[in-house]
Amino acid sequence: MAGIVKPPGAFSVTPHRVSICILIQIYAPPAQPSVPFPFSSVAQHNSLAMYLISLTKSCEDIFEPKLDELIAQLREVVGPLNDWLSENLTRRLSSLASPDDLFNFFNELRGVLGGSYSNDIDDDQISLDPSSNLGMFVRRCLLAFNLLSFEAACHLLTHIVTYCKESLSSCSHYELNFDDPSCDPEAPMEYENMELENFVYEKVNKEMEAKNIANERVSFHNHAPRALVGLVEGNVVSHSPKLEHIGKPEEFSPNGSSSCDASNGANSSVAMFLRTNWQIQGYLLDQASLIEKHGSSFLLNAFDSVLQQLQKLAPELHRVHFLRYLNSLYHDDFPAALENLHRYFDYSAGTEGCDYVPPPSSEGGIFGRYEIALLCLGMMHFHFGHPKQALEVFSEAVRVSQQYSDDTCLAYTLTTICKLLSNVGLSNTTSFIGSSYSPVAYIGTSLSVQQQLYVLLRRSLKRAESLKLKRLVASNHLAVAKFDLTHVQRPLLSFGPKATMKLATCPINVCKELRLSSHLINDFGDETSTLTSDGAFCTEWLKDLKKPNGCLIFAQENESSNNRAFHFCAQPSSIPGSVLQLLGSSYLVRATAWEVYGSAPLARMNALAFATCFSDSSSSEDVALAYAKLIQHLAVYKGYKEAFAALKIAEEKFLCISKSRIQLVKLQLLHEHALHQGRLKLAQQLCDELGVYASSLAGVDMEIKAEASFRHARTLLAANQFSQAAAVAHILFCMCYKFSLQVENANILLLLAEIHKKSGNAVLGIPYALASLSFCQSFNLDLLKASATLTLAELWLSLGSSHAKRALALIHSAFPILLGHGGLELRARAFITEAKCYLADSSFSVYEEPENVLQPLRQALEDLEHLEYHELAAEAFYLMAVVYDKLGMVNEREEAASSFKEHILALEQPLNDEDPQLS
Repeated sequence: MAGIVKPPGAFSVTPHRVSICILIQIYAPPAQPSVPFPFSSVAQHNSLAMYLISLTKSCEDIFEPKLDELIAQLREVVGPLNDWLSENLTRRLSSLASPDDLFNFFNELRGVLGGSYSNDIDDDQISLDPSSNLGMFVRRCLLAFNLLSFEAACHLLTHIVTYCKESLSSCSHYELNFDDPSCDPEAPMEYENMELENFVYEKVNKEMEAKNIANERVSFHNHAPRALVGLVEGNVVSHSPKLEHIGKPEEFSPNGSSSCDASNGANSSVAMFLRTNWQIQGYLLDQASLIEKHGSSFLLNAFDSVLQQLQKLAPELHRVHFLRYLNSLYHDDFPAALENLHRYFDYSAGTEGCDYVPPPSSEGGIFGRYEIALLCLGMMHFHFGHPKQALEVFSEAVRVSQQYSDDTCLAYTLTTICKLLSNVGLSNTTSFIGSSYSPVAYIGTSLSVQQQLYVLLRRSLKRAESLKLKRLVASNHLAVAKFDLTHVQRPLLSFGPKATMKLATCPINVCKELRLSSHLINDFGDETSTLTSDGAFCTEWLKDLKKPNGCLIFAQENESSNNRAFHFCAQPSSIPGSVLQLLGSSYLVRATAWEVYGSAPLARMNALAFATCFSDSSSSEDVALAYAKLIQHLAVYKGYKEAFAALKIAEEKFLCISKSRIQLVKLQLLHEHALHQGRLKLAQQLCDELGVYASSLAGVDMEIKAEASFRHARTLLAANQFSQAAAVAHILFCMCYKFSLQVENANILLLLAEIHKKSGNAVLGIPYALASLSFCQSFNLDLLKASATLTLAELWLSLGSSHAKRALALIHSAFPILLGHGGLELRARAFITEAKCYLADSSFSVYEEPENVLQPLRQALEDLEHLEYHELAAEAFYLMAVVYDKLGMVNEREEAASSFKEHILALEQPLNDEDPQLS
């Protein structure tokens, strides 16, 4: 919650800093023992010290907290001592009734300092080191007060009285009884005979009364030059509900609520001062960060109305157009975003809004920052799914950046082009790559799109390193890691002698790039780092005092905890949010890499690390992706019950985000569950809904399109429509090959093998399984390779009992990966196939070793129980009934046969297909 506005510039004494000095006096009173009264322990004493250090560092923030906010923070830190500290703080502030009192106060403040500032110091006496954080703060306050004139000291006294008066107006914090005349905040308390104090209170009362009846008398924005560096005091603005809490980012938080809503009534009489250009720019910058972080969950209309009002009152604030552009962009309003982007660059030539320093070029000043405008326009087309238009705009941005030697903009443009080529499926980009202004034009047009992308990635990384753009370097390392994860490096030259190279991905290179991307955090590990000031982070910590400890992933609403929710923790590290976001993205890429390579525990660990440590600093899209990965892991390894419980919590968290990953995961889980239960109509309906999420433009949302077609083919396979399923799979394979989606092709080949296996053409299915194995070896898809090996074993077993030993050997070779990293369904399939191999082998005697067959079947049924997979469960019970019949165990045979019948009936007569809700 924003508090009292203070002027920027030199260090000055404010009421808030006076309050901190009073608390420092309480913390280190002169001539007191090592643990002074009223502290009962060293830990309690140290907690106040850490809190005071945070307060002193956060004083560089635009807004200072009010007295009631300071007391509320004290309540969270010191706990039972809050009443005593609050009473002493308010009493000492109220006792400052004249300039002489101020002089005496600061004279006594010198006593808390040790060294040359104190005459006699005992060994056990508390004293502040003058060079410590608190000591430096006290010295700065003493120096600032000594430089004040008499008039400035009177102004400070007036502000202190106002500071106390505003707090007293909210009596709930101090439990004042307005029925008691002695507690009336309008009364001049214990010093009503002092003329100066009466004059101050009279002045404050008049200001508050004037504020309540103020109209549009004063402009919201001060056009005087000194408004850029100072605060104009004594002026008030209208009590418009749209502008009442300007400067409070929480007012337009994604959840649509604010921590100050509950106190609006109590604080309705708080004085409203004029905001300066500097403060409004800071407010708009904070809102831009919130929009980029929360995306479409950020309130559109509420914030846009404030921006419109700002635009009317201060037309020269061109950054408002940039904020309206961002707001429209993340709410998918293309016409409004394009209009506001054009307005912003038409009015300001890009001199506001983008925190980027243009190169010192005399020619570039003629066009302002035209290359930045092109970069923003291209990113807008990229966001709305217009890849061709985006490439054309980026090409022009490259040309202009080269023309005016804007190396920084060129580096960012090349990185954005790489992201576009990576995320959007482009089968032909010769018109762009072959242009005269292309950074790889000299190579020629014979390269494939992926080779061109590889060259661009390396050149972009090299340029960012030469310009020492550390965050861009880290981002490029992540992009290279993503490329190496799914692409086989091939020689760029198509002629001449070639060195022998293995046509496969290199996990070592992926790990290396991920580690290099994380090296950016080392630049912020030292407290003396000059890259950023830690004042903003202490301010953020003070705002987070009311947040619970840790990140509760998928915590149930009805869970209760006896732990103290509001707990003082260690100081946060001085790391900018953009750096934390990049670091969090590296953990998401790690999770994706381990998913591709087939290590479920490591994938889950990295997703949990991101959700726990980086969810607050990352965008909503990335957080939703992490939650989606965790939900999918629960579904595969724990079953649908736990997955749907986690999905319900995630849906509530990301309800306002359009096209959220959570919604896609929900459709995938429902489709998978419907297939396992035999609800084919519902499965097809969910497939169609999944396809609707993909854009109709070619090359856009290729992953969603591939997923929808893949699931459509699986649905046709479950309905025994083999020819239609094979046709859909062939079309999907051609599409993925065209757009270089090689990992998806490995799955499609495996699906074609499954189709031929179920249709009775095992001979035709074996080549597809072998081709899938070849893909898996090239791309190091270990878990998928084990799954393909299992399918190949099933195909060999389908050719007859003579191939049972070969099939059993294949299964046993894949068992370490299947049992260590496979999901419930994959393990169950492996156990059932192993049992079938034993039963088909003529040299195996079920009478001698029945447990070799029964034990895998029991384990398979235990896994299938969590999935409600009727078809596989029926097959397992059937095999158990056959074994029990051979062993002469009639009761067990009848029980297995009865269970077999139940699953067959459930498969043939599924639940109501019209009801999409699954328990």
